[in-house]
Amino acid sequence: MNLQIVPARTGLHWATQGVRTFWQQPLAMSGLFFLFMATVSLVSIVPFIGGALALVLLPALTLGMMVATQTALQGKFPMPSVLFSALKAGSQRKSMFQLGGWYAVLFLGVMVVSMLADGGTFAKVYFGGSPMTPEVVNSPSFQTALWVSMVLYIPVSMMFWHAPALVYWHGLPAAKSLFFSFVACWRNLKAFAVYLLVWIGIFTGSGILALLIASLLGDPQLMMAVLMPMALMVAAMFFTSMLFTVQDCFSASPEGPV
Repeated sequence: MNLQIVPARTGLHWATQGVRTFWQQPLAMSGLFFLFMATVSLVSIVPFIGGALALVLLPALTLGMMVATQTALQGKFPMPSVLFSALKAGSQRKSMFQLGGWYAVLFLGVMVVSMLADGGTFAKVYFGGSPMTPEVVNSPSFQTALWVSMVLYIPVSMMFWHAPALVYWHGLPAAKSLFFSFVACWRNLKAFAVYLLVWIGIFTGSGILALLIASLLGDPQLMMAVLMPMALMVAAMFFTSMLFTVQDCFSASPEGPV
């Protein structure tokens, strides 16, 4: 496994590859992403520990979407069990749960720091403990907490972007996978900037399209009925594209668990 530096335009390639692969198996990839969200939602309602447990599972479920993408690339239909591949891999299971534990700790740490800015309002809204009203969202303290959380989450995201794949396909321990993931993202920062800008454009464009469809139908209330399925589909495309960032940033193409 060797780290590769790619040009900025590769970020566009990652996004287009994700969209193209999604449409090879649109029902399967949409269904798997829905199962992803449903699993997180069901686990999060467990009393006391649900929220933290859901965070622990996120790296493993993200890896499951990458495995599903790999399956779709091979011309096969990814079954629902593919989503839980990381939890079934014997030697990698411990490291994957360690990744999940570190993710939960760091994410909750970001939320704790945000509480210093607004007394915990943003954290309550994020975890569903408080309603998101215009008054709350527009308050200066909430805005400060939002930006603090976003800035602090960037290095966390960089650490975990490639880490599940490095554990599952390359057999790295959790600590090394976090380090190499951060370095890969940092060294390919221009490509990731293009990649994120493309996806921001796609998400924004899908929202505008949903608004236009609702307007043409003559019922603004239909906008959410159109927007939600479209947003889930675009989100599934985004997760589908993640595998290609791993393949291009590391020389050894993933073919299966080691």
